[in-house]
Amino acid sequence: MRSPPRAPARRLFFALWATAEERRALSAAAAAAVGTSGGRAVPQANLHVTLAFLGQVPAARTTELAALAHRVGTNGALAGTPLLLQFERLAYWHAPQILVALSTAGAAAAALAAALQREASAAGFLPDLKPFRAHVTVARKVTHAAASTPLPSVSWKCAEFVLVESRTVATGSVYSVLESYLLGKREKLRTQR
Repeated sequence: MRSPPRAPARRLFFALWATAEERRALSAAAAAAVGTSGGRAVPQANLHVTLAFLGQVPAARTTELAALAHRVGTNGALAGTPLLLQFERLAYWHAPQILVALSTAGAAAAALAAALQREASAAGFLPDLKPFRAHVTVARKVTHAAASTPLPSVSWKCAEFVLVESRTVATGSVYSVLESYLLGKREKLRTQR
């Protein structure tokens, strides 16, 4: 007896997505450490701060996530003030073999991540509930690096958060921003399908 076909699913997450110039600055600041780490640099286009990883989500439920993001983004507690992320340190996380740029993101980014995780859980999604730690993965498959090193200071000013689809191809991960939401505003910035 054949089991019924699986509904199409998408691998999704919410993230803070910087401008191309801000991503380029972080990549340049980390280049020397990435180059000596034995790892593979994450492409500039993929640099982001994950707020809530959702995993495989039925494609039919994507619109629910958009509504959830809209509610969280327009929450008065987020006040429409851009989140400032300051990256000043690199860290080597041994178990996942990654080199990350750590941010002093402050309470606002942590509150946004917690709200997205809470709302997604309440709606029946299965987000990863690990505590939020603002970071950007700059290299994968790292074989050696210092546990912690200074990084020339790089700032990201994020006035929005995004819903992203992750697809794996032969060359690595490809991220596509599906929707973007201004913090504290009632409008959606853009939709790409």
